[in-house]
Amino acid sequence: MTDLPAEFALIARHFRPLAGPGSLDLTDDAAVLALPPDRELVIAADAMVAGVHLLPDDPADLVARKLLRTNLSDLAAMGAEPLAYLMTVSAPTTTPDAWFAAFAAGLAADQAEFGVHLLGGDTTSTPGPISLSLTILGTVLPGAAIRRAGATAGDALWVSGTIGDGALGLLAARGELADPTGYLADRYRLPRPRLELGRRLAGIATAGMDVSDGLVQDLGHICRASGVAAEIDADAVPLSPPARAAGMLERCLSGGDDYELLMAIPRGREAALQREAAASGIPVTRIGRFLAGAPRVTVRAADGTEMRLQRTGWDHFAR
Repeated sequence: MTDLPAEFALIARHFRPLAGPGSLDLTDDAAVLALPPDRELVIAADAMVAGVHLLPDDPADLVARKLLRTNLSDLAAMGAEPLAYLMTVSAPTTTPDAWFAAFAAGLAADQAEFGVHLLGGDTTSTPGPISLSLTILGTVLPGAAIRRAGATAGDALWVSGTIGDGALGLLAARGELADPTGYLADRYRLPRPRLELGRRLAGIATAGMDVSDGLVQDLGHICRASGVAAEIDADAVPLSPPARAAGMLERCLSGGDDYELLMAIPRGREAALQREAAASGIPVTRIGRFLAGAPRVTVRAADGTEMRLQRTGWDHFAR
């Protein structure tokens, strides 16, 4: 029998054990997936590039888990149930086999936690840096996906969890901010996709998305899609104790990497939101409101004056 080429031997060692139904054991050019009956398919994709999304000393298992979890967060924002994923890994030929082993172990841990499996993808060599891409597949009931469009004037603005930990965690991971407990760096390296809460938002949220590029900037996406304005009460934005102690509110509002859910909730459904949030074990906080007017986000200080932010969020192509 002919020995496997190095690339396919690597796939067999590290990625074939992650494959599940529809993957055809990663032996064909494509997967064949049977969808659950009476469900719609939800698809999202995200990439991670060394030097942009991950630091040189980030452990490979946490890199893998962050890659998967940032995509799962997109499903959570739409109220979808995870199903499977496709993945592309581009790495220098000098990448040790131990890195791939740890990377696959991280994926295996989160596959077990979130109930997803690998369908297939591609592996390539590159002069560098390591580049990763993952496409997540999920399902929702027909017409039940929560979209950015749908917020109306009078809806309240709610957010899950705490804001700013991811942005401050990047500073902590770089050694630029004290983080004695490691809480902030952990929040940066290992997002918590709010899947359980997202599944419970059907019929409650009129619009939503996850906070990945910054609270203010991402809220602007909802405003543009829905044709409304919004106001944030800065003092109401929930901060963790380490984030509050850092005293960097503007960074928290615009820094990104939170992967919390941002939701438009009509007044009559706020009690339902709080019940479902309590059932999911995820705290939610009302931080503002949607208003009639041209799409615009205003951040109000405690005295009601408008806060002028130097930036509103992360932009890969800003100059």
